[in-house]
Amino acid sequence: MLAFTSKPEPGLSDVPEALAPLDRELILLTQEGLPLVPRPFDALAQTLGVSADEVKARFERMLANGCIRRIGAAPNHYRLGYRANAMTVWDVDDARVMDLGARIGALPYVSHCYLRPRKPPQWPYNLFAMIHGKTRADLDGYLQAMTAILGDARQASDQLLSTRILKKTGMRFRGGQ
Repeated sequence: MLAFTSKPEPGLSDVPEALAPLDRELILLTQEGLPLVPRPFDALAQTLGVSADEVKARFERMLANGCIRRIGAAPNHYRLGYRANAMTVWDVDDARVMDLGARIGALPYVSHCYLRPRKPPQWPYNLFAMIHGKTRADLDGYLQAMTAILGDARQASDQLLSTRILKKTGMRFRGGQ
């Protein structure tokens, strides 16, 4: 299930704690992704010389203290046959955007949904949702469904069609640091 959030989780620090050497090594080992094996935490544990429970505990601690934001899949939609992709942007009534954003974020063709500040007058949009379809016609149908969900709370909208695949990566450490 995808989560719709407008701000960091309560209690998380904006400045993460200093990384322990083992945590840093764990991040270096996983910054290109988890090992593609049935038990990735066991494989990491073997490489690091610790238990799988220790690997999981370290990830949980880094998530809790804000050193890392999430562990999640970053699929290549093109390789999965979804070649029509667009970021949809919506100007939604502030009093209703959290409820409606949660509904939009739960749609099966929405990979992520965000609340963002407007930058008037050039950029009136506060709700962003990335959609994926196999064809442009799929996207048109999705936009109609999303417009119906937002109803009269929608003031304006637009879609920014993907023209190429961008590299999907998170923070990277250089090997020597």
